[in-house]
Amino acid sequence: MSGHEYTVPVPGLKATEVPEPGAVTIVVPTFNESGNVRQLLHQITESVPAQVPCEVIFVDDSTDDTPEVIRQAAQDCPFPVTVLHREEPVGGLGGAVVEGLRAATSDWIVVMDGDCQHPPSLVPELVATGERSHAGLVVASRYIKGGSRAGLAGSYRVAVSRGATWLTKSLFPRRLHGISDPMSGFFAIRRSAVTADVLKPLGYKILLELSVRSRPREVAEVPFVFLDRFAGESKSTAQEGLRFLRHLAGLRTASPVARMVGFGLIGLSGFVPNLVGLWALTGLGLHYVPAEILANQLGVAWNFVLIEHLLFRDRRAHRRWWDRVGRFALLANADLVLRIPLIALFVDRFGMGALSATALALVTTFVLRFAGTEALVYLPRRKKEARRAA
Repeated sequence: MSGHEYTVPVPGLKATEVPEPGAVTIVVPTFNESGNVRQLLHQITESVPAQVPCEVIFVDDSTDDTPEVIRQAAQDCPFPVTVLHREEPVGGLGGAVVEGLRAATSDWIVVMDGDCQHPPSLVPELVATGERSHAGLVVASRYIKGGSRAGLAGSYRVAVSRGATWLTKSLFPRRLHGISDPMSGFFAIRRSAVTADVLKPLGYKILLELSVRSRPREVAEVPFVFLDRFAGESKSTAQEGLRFLRHLAGLRTASPVARMVGFGLIGLSGFVPNLVGLWALTGLGLHYVPAEILANQLGVAWNFVLIEHLLFRDRRAHRRWWDRVGRFALLANADLVLRIPLIALFVDRFGMGALSATALALVTTFVLRFAGTEALVYLPRRKKEARRAA
């Protein structure tokens, strides 16, 4: 990991007084939260150490003086405070949480925001609930009895939160069963129950990522009141909303079957630019054969952009962009060349009707194109080829 790591020593506290591993590691991802971190550490000091030994790890992507403020505030804390500052904020706040999960030393890890909207006084209850119920994950929920989303500013943010919750639970009914608030950023997880290397976060909805890719078998919930932000402004923006939708698409298409369905839907959508291009070119007087060839390239380009961003976003680094474009275009155009001989084969050799032969040829070339796209465009190159390219 790039950046700097340092632990702030606390005067008067011997290392042996904090169990190793400690009872709970609190992971706080921060981005320009200098106005909040001092208050957050004060709240943790007041409510956590007396009930459960703890350490705090800040994973910081800030461009302001947040790390320095943490260093100063940590001098008054009766527990170890570590700051991991990342020069490259890969994966956003979710990526920061994954770095914190890797660095944690305790049996339990509590993830919470750095803006004081998550009450630290609930940390001992999250851990205690996990111990009592033998759960691997305990979610602080705004949507069960005793919980509240009072800190969401305005009806617009409430509607967005509700809509996002409904959408995610509709897309992942099995993986999110028993989790009423998958958008929560406040939860506790056993260190033994999570494999950080399987997580591929994009944005700040790390609980959703964790629940879908590495959900523990037993899950419990604790109600909590979402508080007002102590200082600063919310990091929720339209750009984060788009990242959230891309994240959903990536999670939903993680399995081969789901990717094939997505591949087919994107292919169907490609008929729109294809037909529009054909209409425009023939309207300009171009013969329909070259017009169809050119218009097909519009559909190919359309499909490539959507597949790149929705289906294989996490595999784009395996090949250079021009290599991916060339291979994808070759496969897409080979589909047209292959389809006509297949139809002739089905009709002449197997005696099929033209309509059924065309349908079967479409299905066959679709499956071949999907398999070819995965294998030839987006799968990692063999080690020998990768070394030569490097």
